[in-house]
Amino acid sequence: MLKNYLLIFLISMVPIIELRGAIPIGLGMGLPVLPTYLLCVLGNMIPVPFIYLFARKFLIWGYYKPLIGPICRFCINKGEKGGRALEAKAGKGLTVALLLFVGIPLPGTGAWTGTLAASILDMKFKDVLIACMGGVLLAGIIMGLASAGLLGALSGLFAAG
Repeated sequence: MLKNYLLIFLISMVPIIELRGAIPIGLGMGLPVLPTYLLCVLGNMIPVPFIYLFARKFLIWGYYKPLIGPICRFCINKGEKGGRALEAKAGKGLTVALLLFVGIPLPGTGAWTGTLAASILDMKFKDVLIACMGGVLLAGIIMGLASAGLLGALSGLFAAG
């Protein structure tokens, strides 16, 4: 049992998969909902401060390096362009926009991507932590409901038929 908890904890730390994949896996293994949810949230949040503090520095460091320079330049330019567009649309609601970006479980969203974008935008650390925590909690609730089949049952209520 402990091995399964450790597995979902580690899976929730992996970029792209995050808790969006770890919660369904944990529930599929027959683990109880609440401990699975809490471990996945914790595992998903552990990388956030490290990404915020070091991602931008790494990208700037690698900007002129021959091997990784093109990738770093692409990430910085794309992140700044997208971030400025999001800033223009969201205005003072940038923290809420980040929360929703992290919280809606769609491909390409999540704590890793959201924190990277926030570090490129030079958002305040406190705002990033609050938005990411809220987004991860929201994504966990959505994935927990989806894994339990509740979202499918609700869609059946509203189906035309």
